[in-house]
Amino acid sequence: MAGKTLYLGPRLKKLRRELGLTQANMAADLEISASYIALMERNQRPVTAEMLLKLATTYRIDVADLADQGADETAARLQSTLRDPLFADIAIERLDIEDIATSYPGIAEALLRLYTAFGEEQLALATRRENAKGGGGEIAADPVAEARAFLAARRNCFPALDDSAAAAAVKGLDSFEAMQRHIADNFGLDVRVADDGLMRGGVRWHDYHRRRINIAERLDHSGRRFQLALQIAILEQGEAIEGLLAEGRFASDGSRSLVRRALQGYWAAALVMPYRSFRKAAEELRYDIEALAARFSVSFEQAAHRLTNLQKPGEEGVPFFFLRVDRAGNVSKRLDGAGFPLAQHGGGCPLWNVHQVFAAPGRVDAQLIEMPDGERYVSIARVVQAGGGSFGTQSVPRAIALACAADHLDRLVYGEALEQADPTPIGVACRLCHRPRCIARSAPPLGRELVPVRFRDSGVPFDFSAD
Repeated sequence: MAGKTLYLGPRLKKLRRELGLTQANMAADLEISASYIALMERNQRPVTAEMLLKLATTYRIDVADLADQGADETAARLQSTLRDPLFADIAIERLDIEDIATSYPGIAEALLRLYTAFGEEQLALATRRENAKGGGGEIAADPVAEARAFLAARRNCFPALDDSAAAAAVKGLDSFEAMQRHIADNFGLDVRVADDGLMRGGVRWHDYHRRRINIAERLDHSGRRFQLALQIAILEQGEAIEGLLAEGRFASDGSRSLVRRALQGYWAAALVMPYRSFRKAAEELRYDIEALAARFSVSFEQAAHRLTNLQKPGEEGVPFFFLRVDRAGNVSKRLDGAGFPLAQHGGGCPLWNVHQVFAAPGRVDAQLIEMPDGERYVSIARVVQAGGGSFGTQSVPRAIALACAADHLDRLVYGEALEQADPTPIGVACRLCHRPRCIARSAPPLGRELVPVRFRDSGVPFDFSAD
């Protein structure tokens, strides 16, 4: 707070009302005039350091609570929101944004919630339109797009589920054996590890009639533990998850079902990787995904996925974007906690390392990338396997990428190798990328006219006008 002019009107008024005081009462306690209290509450006078100290000693409050250190985070979120082209014609200064976040936190939060709801609806609507079928003008629902919109609008973070899972973990519900006993004691269900003959390709099966939970033996330890945590989420977290689903606007039962499944998985991940201990370990290990996976006895993908959830207000980690693709570039999972520009478009650029790591399975690759607008990001990619575990069982390699803004480079273990590296220029997709000298281009950019090649071959797939 040193050196800052603080206008804390709304919080000062809230404090006064919580204490049951009139302006005259507070003025008498602080030995100032009632009119000065009124001026501070209307943000027409700043709250000085001396006045803060007097408030703290008079009413035995924590100065940090009154000053609201979360205002910086709110201001950053507001600034990011106001970069939307929707507000391009409105000149809003950075200081004005900081003043709103500091002086009117309730209004700031209301704006952020409205924008979140707007973004969720716009993304879902746009995707449904793209998938419209027939000529009758009806808009077909896209359950996957709606589910992604729901998660992205909430920055893939659900503090209530984190808190619930952490409480269960504190009670010792963190090992496979402890979960096994918990399910037996509380639900009368016998947990068994079963072979493929019984599982028929499945990984978890609740045999309702025999009151048994079967877990596939071909899963490794981390897979078995996660499946059991997921079963507990299904058995115990129904009410909490339905409450969160009630906040969404879904066009189909399929969308709701996908989000329900995602939230069950979220709780399971939060049980085996509790929020505070995982975030603390992430900072300590400098976001080394392999080291985190080893410490929490989870897979590389599970640890990478969990890193996208660390956006609880006041306890944020590095904001990450997560993408999983197959060899053909099909996106099977996308989670955005970082505002990454590829979040709505998938992995369209072949120069991005998420498409190149298939050549070196098992190796973690770190890449500094630069978008056409100059924004830079760190991308950590590796190949993981889906399926397998026994002879003849289908196994599919997929590549995952975890990306964050290059501003966080010094917090990452991968930063040391990238500090002196030249960024790799990539784009959202060829049709949206205007880099003229890209040899990986598969299509010319929209709005650019192709020029004839008469005397010189430039060596690029498409020659187009510079403007």
